[in-house]
Amino acid sequence: MTRRQSLFGLAAGFALNGKIFAATGLMPLDEAGFRKMVSSHHGRLLLVDFWATWCAPCREEMPKLIALHSRYAKDLDLVTVSCDEPEAEAQAASFVASQGAPAPRYIRHAADDDQFINAIDPKWSGALPALFLFDRTGRQVKSFIGETDMAQLEATIKKLVTS
Repeated sequence: MTRRQSLFGLAAGFALNGKIFAATGLMPLDEAGFRKMVSSHHGRLLLVDFWATWCAPCREEMPKLIALHSRYAKDLDLVTVSCDEPEAEAQAASFVASQGAPAPRYIRHAADDDQFINAIDPKWSGALPALFLFDRTGRQVKSFIGETDMAQLEATIKKLVTS
């Protein structure tokens, strides 16, 4: 392998658990990975968006969430988690990239969907879209299931930013 090929490989992907993922692709996320991801945002507010390409309200919300994230980027991280099936991963990756969603971007990768859903929030049925807001300590403070009133979401974020 030439030096140039090696550098291209580094630029085009990254390793996770021994697998190489494209920098523009989606990283797999299971229950343990979710807990690690939330803890990695310690000190910042975190909004996690569970969505799918087949969910029209999810696709409609995405640009609004990205705009909201832009307004509060100093204090807020936005993480997107596709709940698409593995065969739709390329379509999901293309959609979040076209929307300009911040990286890293994830795709649900669970052996058991019920266990995954319960690990995120036992009160969540798995309905989409679903947003979960975490405070600076990593504690879940609010969930928004179904189509979300963006004014209500922003008011909740503002309150956390100023507290």
